[in-house]
Amino acid sequence: MKKLTALSLNKTYGKNNNEVRAIDEVTLEIQPHKFTAIVGASGSGKSTLLHCLAGLDKPTSGKVMMGDLDLYTLNDDKLSKIRREEFGFIFQSFNLIPVINIYDNIVLPILLSSGKIDKKYIDDLINKLGLEKQINKFPNELSGGQQQRVAIARALANKPKIIFADEPTGNLDSKTTEEVMEILKMCVKEFNQTLVMITHNDEIAKMADEVITIKDGKLLEEDKMRA
Repeated sequence: MKKLTALSLNKTYGKNNNEVRAIDEVTLEIQPHKFTAIVGASGSGKSTLLHCLAGLDKPTSGKVMMGDLDLYTLNDDKLSKIRREEFGFIFQSFNLIPVINIYDNIVLPILLSSGKIDKKYIDDLINKLGLEKQINKFPNELSGGQQQRVAIARALANKPKIIFADEPTGNLDSKTTEEVMEILKMCVKEFNQTLVMITHNDEIAKMADEVITIKDGKLLEEDKMRA
């Protein structure tokens, strides 16, 4: 997999006396096929950093490189294509479509990109996530943990190289959180994914292969040294 790298990344909001520097000269590498946790207090810049790395929010300056490709030199169509085909997204809110069943929710990203459904892969994914008995149901018939499993399956449906997860367990109880984390770690191992996750949960951070700590938009010194 091509390595994802941020180089002198900055993101500011407002101007002059009202300027807020959400990301401040961040340089880092995301290791392929690993689980990287991004941690820090509320307002530290975690979500802004994740969104910039994922092609969702254009930085004020600096680069986000995937291999030798600078994401933010691409036009909107090409960047959208990379987000659809190379990246998967899991958020705290499940964002499932209420009027279509679970199977259709899972394969929706493939249909939106006019791709061909790999039925064997999707069935394997559904089975590994324990959703085989739920595929004909609608989202409101599932528990929160089951809905998050559907969101994970949907994020993986296009066989993305990188999964970006923003507090995906924030609304779940401890037992369901543990189950979801086991699933995400399995995805890294079984499907050779790279996982980048924001978390406030120290126990989840301990599961990660790499931990990036951000404070007031800056990486802590040990993370700078590692980068």
